[in-house]
Amino acid sequence: MKTYLDKMRGERAQPGSADWQDALWSWLGAFAGMGAICWLSTHWLSQHLLIVASFGATSVLIYAAPESPFAQPRNVLVGSMLSALMGVACFQLFGSTALAVSLAVSLSVLLMQLTHTVHPPGAAAALVAVIGGPQITALGWWYPLMPIGIGCAVMLVVAILVNNLARHRRYPRFW
Repeated sequence: MKTYLDKMRGERAQPGSADWQDALWSWLGAFAGMGAICWLSTHWLSQHLLIVASFGATSVLIYAAPESPFAQPRNVLVGSMLSALMGVACFQLFGSTALAVSLAVSLSVLLMQLTHTVHPPGAAAALVAVIGGPQITALGWWYPLMPIGIGCAVMLVVAILVNNLARHRRYPRFW
């Protein structure tokens, strides 16, 4: 039991000094990526929802931690779309219930792990499919494609363009 409890203590974090140049590249990517989605949502796809909460977390990964396995294009696109699909299925079967929420998130995690496409914001996309309200649930089976698929694709294009402008960054690491 002591060994089990000792695991929970963790270790002291040794934060290094902030790299302001890297932080500015992350800011630029996040600003450009979300700006592109907002512009498309307003000017091109004004009748369609294109912005969802999980895109905020996706921005952190692809712009601030582009070397992370969770930030790679296959994980971002496939993981998010599979999770959104799972969320829609759970909503269709169980409505906006605690069971649907629990199944949507847990099954999306399982599916992402089995397909090697883990992208943590994907679980948020599954959750939003169940609790996102009438504007989201009205999209039905289109939700995994728009806003999730199209939004992720736009952010990935921006991530590839912006991250590779910096000499010290390379994105993607793998497809």
